[in-house]
Amino acid sequence: MGKKTPLYDWHLRHGAKLVEFGGWDMPVSYEGVLAEHQAVRERCGLFDISHMGEFFVEGPDAEAFLQKVTTNDVSRLKDGDAQYSLLLYEKGTAVDDIIVYRLGPRRFMLCVNAANIDKDREWLLSHLSGQVSLTDRSPEMGMIALQGPKSGAVLRALGFDLASLKRFQCREASLAGVRGLIARTGYTGEEGIEVFLENGDLLRLWEAFLKAGEGEGIRPIGLGARDTLRLEMGYPLYGHELSDAVDPLEAGLAWVVKLGKGEFIGREALVRIQERGPARELKGLTMEEPGIPREGYAVFAGTERVGAVCSGTFSPSLQVGIATALLTRGAAAEGGEIFIDIRGKMKKAKITRLPFYSRK
Repeated sequence: MGKKTPLYDWHLRHGAKLVEFGGWDMPVSYEGVLAEHQAVRERCGLFDISHMGEFFVEGPDAEAFLQKVTTNDVSRLKDGDAQYSLLLYEKGTAVDDIIVYRLGPRRFMLCVNAANIDKDREWLLSHLSGQVSLTDRSPEMGMIALQGPKSGAVLRALGFDLASLKRFQCREASLAGVRGLIARTGYTGEEGIEVFLENGDLLRLWEAFLKAGEGEGIRPIGLGARDTLRLEMGYPLYGHELSDAVDPLEAGLAWVVKLGKGEFIGREALVRIQERGPARELKGLTMEEPGIPREGYAVFAGTERVGAVCSGTFSPSLQVGIATALLTRGAAAEGGEIFIDIRGKMKKAKITRLPFYSRK
């Protein structure tokens, strides 16, 4: 048995299929991945993502500490800004991908991946220096995501204007009488918010969202649809597109690596990789023959194996098999012919620019 979020009993009562994910018992689906995926693309969905971790970094040297341990430029953040970033090992590969929220001049929150909470905390503490503290509040806090084109209407019904926040902004506010940190972030490519709040308030806000969204077709959404939604957007998932064996330059994340900001952990390794060029590159693949690519399937250019699938699925929006794959650099150009070994059969695919899906 894994850990349980405060909404575990609600999920059971409402017919969720539960699976273990990152050490947690989480809903993978309620009515099916395809229906839940389309609900988010067309209307709106509600996600329990309380398995994610929250670290608070505070003190006079908080900014300097985060500049040292993250790849992006924290100094560019104003109060209320959020920023996608990475934690790296000295060798340049990923400890984790995170979001940094600047809550005040000397106060930040980090949102980290569920499976990496303990590892990230110990890694950060091992590099802690100066007048700064790090507090792991993951056990006391939960997280709800409201995502989809009807999210704004649901929020209006609760007295909150989505347009009052720009993308990657956050602020503390009340929804349905519940105080939390509301961030205009997400993992689906759709409009919406993520809310960080105390565990004791989760059920109240969850049910308030569902009631406010009844007329908009709101649905609870499991991790299965969360994965197909993020893959259509080409968003990385730690353990797949990123890991301790993958660096951000080969993963297509050079845009969150600010080599010019000064020293940070992993910088020297990335400078060397940049000078010689990464050996691999992350590519999108779209099937041109029937078949669903899955993690680990071998990828070929002609008869030469050039890499393996990182993530793969059937895209509900595009009605075709899609995948990300780490391929030998230069092995195939965009639109080039490629083959994936699917259960012993070579199936044709093409290199596709990410994201696979774009909102209308």
